[in-house]
Amino acid sequence: MRIAVVQLSYGEGADESVAERAARVADLVREHAPGHDLVVLPELWSAGGFAVSEWEERSQSLEGPDLPEALAPLREAVRGTGAVLHTGSVVERTAEPGPEGRHLRNTSVVLDPEGEVVATYPKIHRFGFGGGEPRLMEAGGNLVVTDLPAPADALTVGLSTCYDLRFPELYRAQVDLGAQMFVVPAAWPAPRVEAWRLLLRARAIEDQCFVVACNTAGEHAGIRMGGFSAVVDPWGTVLAEAGTGQEVLSVEIDPGQVDRARTDFPVLGDRRL
Repeated sequence: MRIAVVQLSYGEGADESVAERAARVADLVREHAPGHDLVVLPELWSAGGFAVSEWEERSQSLEGPDLPEALAPLREAVRGTGAVLHTGSVVERTAEPGPEGRHLRNTSVVLDPEGEVVATYPKIHRFGFGGGEPRLMEAGGNLVVTDLPAPADALTVGLSTCYDLRFPELYRAQVDLGAQMFVVPAAWPAPRVEAWRLLLRARAIEDQCFVVACNTAGEHAGIRMGGFSAVVDPWGTVLAEAGTGQEVLSVEIDPGQVDRARTDFPVLGDRRL
């Protein structure tokens, strides 16, 4: 199974419109999806992970059969490539307010090789300590674990986003639902990037899963992004890691490694709590 992790940089494109950025990202997908089974983009690339004042304007409706402005070009880019596309996440705008009265959510969307939506995940843990996401966005309430539609030996994937990484109970619950791989899009800033790198390995080791993590690079809204996207195997070995600029990782993994790790070192069977 071959995976492409697209660490997107805002760079000089910080003032791009949603349509302009979507076109640029679609070109990257079109270029790198062929020959890969899974392509992963970062969190909130279309709206800006810390561009809080722009979230409402750049929000996207996921209701109805048509994909919104940020995702429609990605559908066309991935069609015919044979790849599943994890589109990172968008600021979703819902028609009806959620339990806290808000219309926005941080929602990940997964497209199959024909560009059809096969999974969505509204982010459960909102970052901001009362500001940012908690102030403007509804929290997701459901774990999402899904089987990738391709290839035939694809792993069962648990979806999470950025700040979720700090909550190990989410990942252990996904393992109980059958997860063998965690896919984590992020907008993780540079000052805390060592925590990011450590937590990726910790989630892989403690749950004996592959971790595919796609962060953003560059700078926007005055925040320097952390980069260091990575693919980690079930033993905690970093198979590939990006630097701090725009970069695409191409990594081949052996799906059978999950079962072998859990058989050779059956730590999950010794849980008491």
